[in-house]
Amino acid sequence: MKFKVAIFPLLVASVIMGCSKSIEYSEQFKKETSGKYLYNPDELILVYYEDNKLRLNWKGGDIEPVTLEMNEFFIPDMYKKFRFVQHPETNERYLSAILEDDEDKISYDYLKVADSYKTPSQYLAEGDFEKALAGYMEIKKQDSTSSYINEWDFNRTGYKHLRKKEYDMAIGVFEINVKLHPNSDNVYDSLADAYLTSGDSLQAYHNYKMALDIDPRNKRAERFLNTYSPKED
Repeated sequence: MKFKVAIFPLLVASVIMGCSKSIEYSEQFKKETSGKYLYNPDELILVYYEDNKLRLNWKGGDIEPVTLEMNEFFIPDMYKKFRFVQHPETNERYLSAILEDDEDKISYDYLKVADSYKTPSQYLAEGDFEKALAGYMEIKKQDSTSSYINEWDFNRTGYKHLRKKEYDMAIGVFEINVKLHPNSDNVYDSLADAYLTSGDSLQAYHNYKMALDIDPRNKRAERFLNTYSPKED
């Protein structure tokens, strides 16, 4: 029984994929539906057309959906059918998942955003820390427990740059982590490490002090503060 349940979705997907149609999309339809759709607060789905075929780029991979009708297609990677819709009140466009139990119901799932739109992680990768921070702070405002602002993920990213001696990137990532998690001694400790490794002992001192103020048990911060005397202008 378990074997049958496991292979059933694969069989359904195979049948759907075998039903792909050749659609002649109008230029107007392609213009209205091409672009970026917000899959989640820090991830986009890119919709485009190539040789008059609908294509998507999602999670770094190019996908050719199975076209079922002019405005209906199946994405095997998500195991869902979709359509493009426009909200009647806002006129904003969406990528809408088609519900299995009610295909006529319209949902507004993935908002179409401007072509110039960038996610916080895209800004971060470009070294635009100010805009990256603004994006992450908006995510925090909506959900303070969001996985997209996880303290330890930022920490790992920062140390990855630090190991590569990409000091500006490491400091930028750690500073964002400080702004997102100001009550954690760990974020100040990490930022201090980056400053110390880059040769800025004074900034290292200030951040180790912040770490120790938050958690007096932070031995690494304590050791540094006990051996370093800051000389400020």
